Order: sequence, then structure tokens, then C-alpha cells
Amino acid sequence: MKLPDPYKDEAAKSWNIYDASRFTEDRYFEADVVIVGTGSGGGTAAEVLSRAGKKVILVEEGSLKTSTDFNLNEKEAYSTLYQDGMTRLSLDGGISILQGRTVGGGTVVNWTSSFRTPEPTLNHWNSRLRIKDHTVESMRPWFEMLEKRLEIATWTSPNTNNQTLLKGAEKLGIRADLIPRNVKGCWNLGYCGLGCPTNAKQSMLVSTIPSALKSGATLIHNLQVNHLRSNGHSVESVEAYGRSERRPQVRIKAKIVILSAGAIGTPGILLRSTSIPNPYGTAGRRTFLHPTLFTFGRMPDEVNGFHGAPQSAYSDHYQWQDVADGPIGFKIEATPMHPAFASVIIRGFGLEHRQRLNDLKYTAGFLALLRDGFHPDSPGGRVQLRPDGSPVVDYPINGYLLEGAKRAVLKMAEILFAAGAKSVHVGHFQTGDYSSWSEAQKGINQLAFEPLILRVGSAHVMGGSAMGPDPRDSVVDETGRHHHIDNLYVMDGSLFPTSVGANPQLSIFALTAKLSHQIIGDGKIYLDLPNVSTNH
Repeated sequence: MKLPDPYKDEAAKSWNIYDASRFTEDRYFEADVVIVGTGSGGGTAAEVLSRAGKKVILVEEGSLKTSTDFNLNEKEAYSTLYQDGMTRLSLDGGISILQGRTVGGGTVVNWTSSFRTPEPTLNHWNSRLRIKDHTVESMRPWFEMLEKRLEIATWTSPNTNNQTLLKGAEKLGIRADLIPRNVKGCWNLGYCGLGCPTNAKQSMLVSTIPSALKSGATLIHNLQVNHLRSNGHSVESVEAYGRSERRPQVRIKAKIVILSAGAIGTPGILLRSTSIPNPYGTAGRRTFLHPTLFTFGRMPDEVNGFHGAPQSAYSDHYQWQDVADGPIGFKIEATPMHPAFASVIIRGFGLEHRQRLNDLKYTAGFLALLRDGFHPDSPGGRVQLRPDGSPVVDYPINGYLLEGAKRAVLKMAEILFAAGAKSVHVGHFQTGDYSSWSEAQKGINQLAFEPLILRVGSAHVMGGSAMGPDPRDSVVDETGRHHHIDNLYVMDGSLFPTSVGANPQLSIFALTAKLSHQIIGDGKIYLDLPNVSTNH
């Protein structure tokens, strides 16, 4: 059954929603809390703080699109729901970066994979980076609450693409398992990256944001935040403009300002805000991407990887070996194979490329997420500003990452052949179609693993406003509060001092819930969740 669109409900007529692109004059707003960004962090913080009685204003750069707008059209979805129309790149063009730009942010367009922050990550933060407040034990109740709040449960009906990963891993004795997903009554359509037309995906769009609006929050979309105005000790106002030809100016004053604009947007705002102290140049530094590699297998039978839950199986077999001192680890998952998306990640030219796309229904696709940020040779990248003030990530792909990329591509090829692939090709402009594992080993090892000819993507941007105890190497403390500005907080993936090593949305949900409850500080739980213990 299709779940109702909450924005078309009769009660929604009383909600405070503004489209800033329609403003005909400059506007001024006041609130207890202004939250910039409506994704995993902003949406979660909005529910908690508004239900606690705070007057909350939610600001979103993108527009409000709901299930009635989601028609499974790739061209339309990519142009309207993603940053830069899904063409965002790193500074040198070597990495394609997928980020949402719509009310609900990346939670509207991601593939629903919902992992807790891995224990090795939390332990590394604790032992190596002196993060003492966010441990395995202290985070556990928050993960449990958010899993209940957002209907997160293991998906037990993997499509053929994901079954291929499970089959190949089993043949090789590689650990693999099923993925938890934040869905309720999922139709298993498989078009999660284009917006869920049935409202089954429990994104912020259909969960926490409607809850916040019911509690009196205000949503302003199509509003671009330019900078924060500060007196050096606190933020005095958020300075923004409506995304229209006229660019009406909007000023928002609030007692608390929360940046949840994502790990490119949040550092970008900080860098544009010249009155916000940045004495050690930490804003924008140590940005991590989970650099992602792709490998494809031509299977003997139809796979139809464009149908069914896009990601429901994974392997961490190569992820957590020698975490801080060894070669980079990687997580293997399946990748959706929708035609337009596949045409970009599958490499080749002319007839060769055409033939690979003609074989799309027989093609299984895997991806590997490199766990960056844990080793001295993996310092991440840096968000900086272009001349027009827009943010961009400078992310050098060094030898340490490229060595991991080659190992990841080889392992994915081996799994595909173990699962019965007739041939394998990889995300590389010089790839061949290898007809055996031995041929693939030889061919892949002969490829030049260099930026730009190796296909690298990322849908997980983290860091850039890292938390930590020392202002010399972090932007905010462990409560999310800026080291130099009393009323400024960060609550999104830019908080993370390394990559997470897993799809990050549940990590952001849980950490933001914890931090926003700490702002309230009365020991009560304000998630829209019945019968939850306050022992946290």
C-alpha cells in the first residue's frame, strides 16, 4: 500500500512552509534555533528541538519535492534532487560526488543502507583522536532509538544483483551479510535514488520534518545561506537569499545556530563567514569521501540490477584489518544499475561502451568504499572556495589510496567470477572484458591506476568541521559546539574526524539525536517515539 504524502494531508495546510524563490521583498525571521540543512542531521535536530518546545526554523537550499513529484525519471530526478544536477566533482575532476539538494537532503535520494558506526571506528576515535564522549556503549541506546524511529531493519529479500555478491562471497569463504534499511512497507521498486514515490523510505522528508512542522517549526526552502554574521563570540544572524533571479535577501536571528548543510556545504558556510574565527585554518580540512571503485560482471542469466532494493548485501571482510597502521580497508556492496547511472559508471568508448550497456540486464555491479582517514597517508582532502564563493573539495588521490583501489577492484572481480560471471570489466577507461579470473588478474595489474582514467565516485562526504578536544586540529568540541562561537553548532557528517567506514546516515542520525538532546539537557527523549527509556 502506498503511504500518504504528509504534505498533501489536510493538517499540512496549517504548517509554516515558505518558498524563498517566491519572495518579492527582503524578509526577516526570528527563532530560538535556526537549522541550516534538512538532511540526516538537520531533520533529526529539528524534530528533537521543536518537540522540546523550541521555536525552530529549518533552512533548505533545495526545493520541496514530495512523493507526488517522484516519477522514477532519472533525468528529471538527477537534475532536481542532487547538488549541481548530479555533476558535482572534486577540484581536479577526478572524483564524482553525489549529494542531495532537496528538502530531506541525501536521505531522499540515498539507497537506504543504515549501519551503526562500526566499533573499530569509535574505538579509533577514542584511542587515537581523544574522542571520549562517543563510545560504543554511549552510542548504543541512540542507535537503538533511531532504528526504532526510522523503521530500520535487515532487508531479507535481496535482488539478483545483491544475491550475486552473497553467492560469490560464500564460494570464496568471504564474510558477507544483509544490510539494514530504513523502510516501511517498501514496494521493492529499486528506484530509491530518484525519490521514493510510495513514501516507504523513512527519509527526513516523511519522518522527522513533518514531525517538526506539526510541532510548530518553520521550513524555508529554496533559500541559500551565504554567511553567518558574528561579533566574534556568538552568531548574530544568518544571512541568506532566495534562489530566484531577484535574489531577495533574508536575515534570520536565533539564539542557537546549527549548521547541517553537509560536509561540503557546512565548511563552505564557515569559510564564507569571515567574522567566524578560524585561527588554525581547521575549517574545511580533513574532508573524507570513502573513495568508491566499481567492477562489473556479465552474468549468464538476467540480473536486472535496476529492480529491487538497490543495496541489501555487503562484505566487510577486507575492511578492518590493521586499522591504523596497515593498507587501506574497503567495504564491498552492490551498486544500482539504472540505465543513465550505469552509463556513467561503466567505462568504455563507442561500440565497446554501447555493447556493455546493451548487456545491462545481464550485468551485476559491485562497488568498494575505501575507508579513508585512519592512516597518516590518508589525510583526506580540503573544502575551499572558488572565486564565486561556492565550495569545492580538493582531494588528492595518492599512492596509498590507489594501492587500495587496485586491491578492491581485484577482489570484486574475483567475487564476480566465483558467482559465475562470464566476463568482468572494471571502472577504468582502459579496462578489457576479462573472460577468466586469471586473465582479470593479469589485465587489472597491467592497468595504470591513476586519477581521471580510473573511475572514482563518492556518495559519502564526511569531515571538514571535525569534532575534537583541541581547537588546533578540530572545529567543534564533542557536543558539536564551535570552539570559538558560543551559540554555533555543527550537526551533520562534517563532524566526523575520519570517514565512518560504513554508509554514514545512521551515524549522523544517532549522533545528532544525542547532541540535540544535550542542548535541551532535561533528560527527556523528544524523538517521535513511544515508550523509550530516558536512561541515556
